[in-house]
Amino acid sequence: MKETLDQREIDERIAILRRFRYLLEQQRDKFREYLHILELQENEINEDNADAIIAHADLSNQIVKNIGSLQRIIVPMQRLYEKSHPATYNPEEVIPVTKIQDDLIALREQVVSQNIRNQKLLRVRMLDIRSELNGIKNPYRSHRSVYARQDDAGTLVQMEA
Repeated sequence: MKETLDQREIDERIAILRRFRYLLEQQRDKFREYLHILELQENEINEDNADAIIAHADLSNQIVKNIGSLQRIIVPMQRLYEKSHPATYNPEEVIPVTKIQDDLIALREQVVSQNIRNQKLLRVRMLDIRSELNGIKNPYRSHRSVYARQDDAGTLVQMEA
């Protein structure tokens, strides 16, 4: 049984494909941006630049939120795309979508590996800082307060009138 499509259905399917491709490209760009931020963060961890590490972490959180919101849009759009029989599309328009999806998978793997590498570096750096802190001698450690009474302090006060 051959399915016939009118122009409205074809236009609707093409619009779905274009929107889906656009969303995938946006997500790919966000992943690339996130990977770049993670690479910069790795350099800052190696240079012990705490302010830059915090700034990169905040920026990374924003990018992850953007990726998450894009993903919430992409999932239903992908279902529409799959339901609309992609075989009826122009093959030249379908191929870039699969290439973008493959790029996204590769970028996700790179992001995950870079994120793991940064976490390991941060753990090592935190252990170093903890050992440094434990090695610092605090002269007031044995006293309750700086103003606490010392054993050799006087107890009598001489008053003259």
